[in-house]
Amino acid sequence: MLLAIDIGNSNIVFGIYKESNWVYVWRAVTSVQKNAIDYEVVLRNYFLESDLKISEIHKVVLSSVVPPLTEVLRQTVVRFCDKEPILVNADTYPQLKIAINNPHEIGSDLVCNAIAASHRFPDSHCIIVDFGTALTFTTVSKHREILGVAITLGLQTAIRALAQHTAKLPEVPLELPQSAIGKNTTHAIQAGVLFGYVGLVPFMLQQIENELGEKCKIVATGGLSSILTSLQSYFDQTDMLLTLDGLRLIGESIDVF
Repeated sequence: MLLAIDIGNSNIVFGIYKESNWVYVWRAVTSVQKNAIDYEVVLRNYFLESDLKISEIHKVVLSSVVPPLTEVLRQTVVRFCDKEPILVNADTYPQLKIAINNPHEIGSDLVCNAIAASHRFPDSHCIIVDFGTALTFTTVSKHREILGVAITLGLQTAIRALAQHTAKLPEVPLELPQSAIGKNTTHAIQAGVLFGYVGLVPFMLQQIENELGEKCKIVATGGLSSILTSLQSYFDQTDMLLTLDGLRLIGESIDVF
């Protein structure tokens, strides 16, 4: 049984991979105020509620884009199951080349996404669109090489930014309105942000493909990947567990004694 942990800016995702399936996936709100014991309690409760045995864990793989929590969750894992987790970085998976100026700047979640997508589409260039706290476009060549990344605000982040930095605009639900012409403040923000992203994503995909000179396989992931329903036709695959699958592939490639 493999335990995968993906520490993101908004959520920490825990996944249990057993008998060729993700049998359990849990999400906890990311909090830098919690310590290793707090997160250990969270994990123990998940295992207790799911009737899982800690002794069955043979490997733990951890990705983190929140530096203050990396060591905290490492300690949690050691306390929880007495195993040292595999910490994902640019050097963890040598089968994937990272052709950017400073490979250690890239988020480990994007590395995991790239590994998973390149395994699914080994003969094609891939673009992974991750709808998370940030909206990212990771381009991977057919030769298993990360060519680069584009980053902008995520949907929820954009809406919160408007609410936090303006006096009269509220934070509104992430719902695509029926019209791009807003008739009230809520619909106006939803129209501007959500329809704006409906235009942004296809343009970015086209721009990347134009620069590469060929079509790519497009994979969408992230907790907000299902919000913009009109974009689904652009994606060859949508998988909320893509990052976890990359963690699994890393774990399967590394022997731990």
